[in-house]
Formats: sequence, C-alpha cells, structure tokens
Amino acid sequence: MAHKKPHLPQKICPVCSRPFLWRKKWRQNWEEVKYCSKRCASKRTSTSKSQ
Repeated sequence: MAHKKPHLPQKICPVCSRPFLWRKKWRQNWEEVKYCSKRCASKRTSTSKSQ
C-alpha cells in the first residue's frame, strides 16, 4: 500500500475549475503555474479568442 503524501499546496484551474496539487516538476515555478494540464492551457487560448 502506498504511503500518504503530506499536505501539498493546491490551486484551482481557471479553465476546468478543478483543483490540482503541487507536482515535483513545478517546484521551481509553482507561483507561475495557472493551469492543471497542457490541455487546459491550450483551451485557454481558444476560449479567450472566442469571447
């Protein structure tokens, strides 16, 4: 059985409105991370242009 992770920072994705947790690959730029995935980041550009 896997161990429980300690409490990790969390943000809400502005595109899909889902919470996402801190990831090790984001440790250098967590303050700049806005989207939970590349998919949401690419949707951001298409939705902002259509509005």
